[in-house]
Amino acid sequence: MNNFIIRLLLSAIAVFICATVLPGAHVDSFLIAIVVAGVLAVLNVLIKPLLVILTIPITIVTLGLFLLVINTILVMSANWLVPGFSLDGFWWALIFSVLLSIINSVFGGLNKSR
Repeated sequence: MNNFIIRLLLSAIAVFICATVLPGAHVDSFLIAIVVAGVLAVLNVLIKPLLVILTIPITIVTLGLFLLVINTILVMSANWLVPGFSLDGFWWALIFSVLLSIINSVFGGLNKSR
């Protein structure tokens, strides 16, 4: 449970950093960033595996690049679900999801080194 809270807070920091860096992404407060991180975690656990299974053929044809579209769809779903979090379109959601993945990977490496 403690590890989940740490990962959630690190993901919220990553969401806040992405919203600060990207002009097409907006987060009203850090509390909203925590909610976005939680919603993204739930969507990644419940919806992403289903989407990955349903899109295996197109993922194979695109050599895995379609997984970026799936991540973008999840970020846009969080945009729709969380008031106070907004993205200015598909391309900003794609850039947001890629940057969020990179930052979360860096934070994950730092978290495991402890």
